[in-house]
Amino acid sequence: MVGWAVQETTSFVSRFVEGLTAPKGVVDFLVLSFMLFAVGVLGVLSRRNVLIIFMSIELILNAANLNFIAFTRHWQAMGRISENMGHIFVIFIIVVAAAEAVIGLGILIALYRNRQTVAIDEINLLKW
Repeated sequence: MVGWAVQETTSFVSRFVEGLTAPKGVVDFLVLSFMLFAVGVLGVLSRRNVLIIFMSIELILNAANLNFIAFTRHWQAMGRISENMGHIFVIFIIVVAAAEAVIGLGILIALYRNRQTVAIDEINLLKW
């Protein structure tokens, strides 16, 4: 009776670990995605130029896109997800990023016309 429980537990653990292990290609993409995300966060937190902040936000969104594609390919290889699920999310993120860029650059042009600068510290137009 005890041998059966140990064998069943070992089988469960091996199937669980097998599901968690990822091919080397996925790990490489995740490392690249993490580096893109880290550079984007550092750009948002350390820069004072609005254009650099917008570009850093785009890097963060591209890191998320890379994660979606990498995990979709991995789960597709395991047979757990349909082919284009991650691609659909990526298209939505690209659309949102394009809308963010258009609106953000429009606001930036309006602020530059009023204040003659794109530095975050000097833009206090919305303060009372």
